[in-house]
Amino acid sequence: MPLFDPAALLQASPLTLLGTLVVAAPAALVAVLGIPSLLDRPLSERAAARAVAVTTGVGLAAVVAVFVLMLTGDTRHVVVGLGDWVHVGHHDSAPHYHFAVTFVFDRLSVPFAALSLVLCGTIGAFAVRYMHREPGYNRFFVLYAVFMAGMVITSLAGTIETLFAGWELVGLSSALLVAFFQERPAPSRNGLRVWTVYRVSDAALLLAAVILHHLSGEGNLDRVLGPGPWPHGEVHLSGAQVLAVSGLLLVAAAGKSALVPFSGWLPRAMEGPTPSSAVFYGALSVHLGAFLLLRVSPLLDTSAGLSAAVLALGLATAAYAALAGRVQTDIKSALSFASLTQVGLIVAEVGAGYWLGEWFRYVPLVHLLGHACLRTLQFVRAPTFLQDQRALENAIGARLPPPGVFGRPGLYRFALERGYLDAVLTDYVARPFAALFGWFDALERRATAALAGTRAPGEPGDRSLSESA
Repeated sequence: MPLFDPAALLQASPLTLLGTLVVAAPAALVAVLGIPSLLDRPLSERAAARAVAVTTGVGLAAVVAVFVLMLTGDTRHVVVGLGDWVHVGHHDSAPHYHFAVTFVFDRLSVPFAALSLVLCGTIGAFAVRYMHREPGYNRFFVLYAVFMAGMVITSLAGTIETLFAGWELVGLSSALLVAFFQERPAPSRNGLRVWTVYRVSDAALLLAAVILHHLSGEGNLDRVLGPGPWPHGEVHLSGAQVLAVSGLLLVAAAGKSALVPFSGWLPRAMEGPTPSSAVFYGALSVHLGAFLLLRVSPLLDTSAGLSAAVLALGLATAAYAALAGRVQTDIKSALSFASLTQVGLIVAEVGAGYWLGEWFRYVPLVHLLGHACLRTLQFVRAPTFLQDQRALENAIGARLPPPGVFGRPGLYRFALERGYLDAVLTDYVARPFAALFGWFDALERRATAALAGTRAPGEPGDRSLSESA
């Protein structure tokens, strides 16, 4: 298939046209909001609000139409290809490298894409009023549009490269929105922390893509997971290959969904505006890792050990988040750990699918959809939590019982310190990593100075410091 051909698209089936429209609508929003911002002529608040409403509505109507056509046509798997963007090698033989932009509509991607558009539309309407006259109003909605495009692309991705592109858009917009209030040091610091964890997750996903290409010459998920509709699949990789690819994908999912040991970034992400906290870390972004595990569930079905690892990781995350959430003193942090508890359970359900059969894959999917909607509502209502609590106490005529307390001080301390996860990662991962690269940097400076016949900065005899002073 050649590079994207608009003429071929015009002759395509209604399902293909509608599928393309689902992806094109959020992409158009990015262009409508982003290009005027780059030209320093941002849209007015009213125009930006209309653009968000129209593009989200069009995208949602298209995905609903795709769903209806699939139901009426008894179709469970639709592939929409937008051409081969990279093809290294001869076209009449197996390529050395092959990158196609492909989107898949099935029982997993359609509900998740519809959920993304519904919640983005709802929170977009909420944010129009919440961010009214905020100095960063236009910047918020540009990043919001990038996030929505990333969610839709990731939901519908048919190749691992397409999935990675959407995955990156979600990560970039999320980190920038955590640091939205950049005039204060804490949001910028926490945004950098989130970005660092996302880099680890992205690196794992990128390595998995490289390995898949090395094994099959392309990253088409239908080739790797089998052409059958989700949750059915047929994997032809060896045990070691499955272990390598799935292990990397599990690390990627853990970083994106704040699973143990990466859980420390989730409460830090609450520094952003409430609308972004609601739709990112309460509803959509935090579920992206669980979605990835559901997408590659045929890989998990080939290994009992790998499924047991996913089950154990989910249960450990749920237990950790339940403990930490009981000692939080602000509503957004408490809600973030409540979200993480449910995400851990969803991941555990994905792992349990190995023993309970393919039909059980629908349980974590339904759990994910329901939890995302509920948590979005709770985050949006968070600013009025105290008012709701007082109204409830007035109605029952008594004080509400306090949160549960721990009988053991050590357990309370563990929960209060959020499991010491941040300290462990900082002391035993980040600092040795930074020290190693600092050593490489010093080595490079010495080698460069030796080749230039001078002394490296900081060495005895170096006069750069004294001259600058």
